[in-house]
Amino acid sequence: MRGHKLAKGTLRRIVGFAAPYRRLLAGFLALVVVDAAIGTANPLIFREIINRGIVRHNSGVVIALALLVAGLAVVDAGLSLLQRLASSRVGEGLIFDLRARVYGHVQRMPLAFFTRTQTGALVTRLNNDVIGAQQAFTDTLSSVVSNLITVAIVLVTMLLLSWQITLVALTLLPVFIFPARWVGRRMQSITRESYALNAQMNTTMTERFNVAGALLVKLFGRQDEERRGFEEKAARVRDIGITQAMYARVFMASLLLVATLATALVYGWGGVLSVNGALDVGTVVALTAYLNRLYGPLTALSNVNVDVMTALVSFERVFEVLDLPPMIDETPDAVAIPRGAGRIEFDHVD
Repeated sequence: MRGHKLAKGTLRRIVGFAAPYRRLLAGFLALVVVDAAIGTANPLIFREIINRGIVRHNSGVVIALALLVAGLAVVDAGLSLLQRLASSRVGEGLIFDLRARVYGHVQRMPLAFFTRTQTGALVTRLNNDVIGAQQAFTDTLSSVVSNLITVAIVLVTMLLLSWQITLVALTLLPVFIFPARWVGRRMQSITRESYALNAQMNTTMTERFNVAGALLVKLFGRQDEERRGFEEKAARVRDIGITQAMYARVFMASLLLVATLATALVYGWGGVLSVNGALDVGTVVALTAYLNRLYGPLTALSNVNVDVMTALVSFERVFEVLDLPPMIDETPDAVAIPRGAGRIEFDHVD
């Protein structure tokens, strides 16, 4: 969200909402780190299977290391389930807190507030923006931490295995990173427009699909104008969806192309070194596996600013509703009116 400046104190308020879940968040992040570390261990095991098992015709080593890979897969699956449980509790708890706070705040507003506020826009804040804020503590946070750990471990391991091949393979990164950043900015821009258009359509449907709205449209004979206006917004959302699909396809095709070229480079150069006895076969296979694990996280991190800003803007839009001052404030020394024993009686009613 280039050019968008967050309101002062937004980050502090976000931390305040997350405070009740700090233990769950700490456990969640610990699980993410361990899961990322386990995921980067497999290529080294494959290397040993080839070098110590297959090349030396040692079936015992092959079976033992294969069982280790299977065991790590089971552990990884268990960690993934625990991650999902922790992230769900944090995310859904955050959604509950935000929705309850926003709903309670809006309920305290006088009737005049509802005559001047677009109901659809308010509903969008309560639903879509709250979910966008929740994703900051689940998808965005876990993705950033996991990708950082993965990139760090993979790069260090690749450099230790063969710094020459690693540096040459990394020369292909700029060929992909810069176009990926451009695609990310374009996706962010059109996605923001799509959100705005969907909010407008929600507002239109909420205000027109009730007795008062439908009566107003019919009284002034504006059915055709309303239909054309709605179709224009829906058509733009359709076009944005097609553009998003094409950008996503270009992005994935570019990632696959660069990864394939890098793999070919590693196999080509590494294979020649292996034939000449300068590098073992297992190391070549491990480097290739690590390379495939490197490009995805690096690409995600190159556009992390867009993901973070999107999540922060969702929080900010929710805070804008919470910051609306009540039009009628009770005095600090206001006395609560006790509930009386009310009674309605119908006497001599025909």
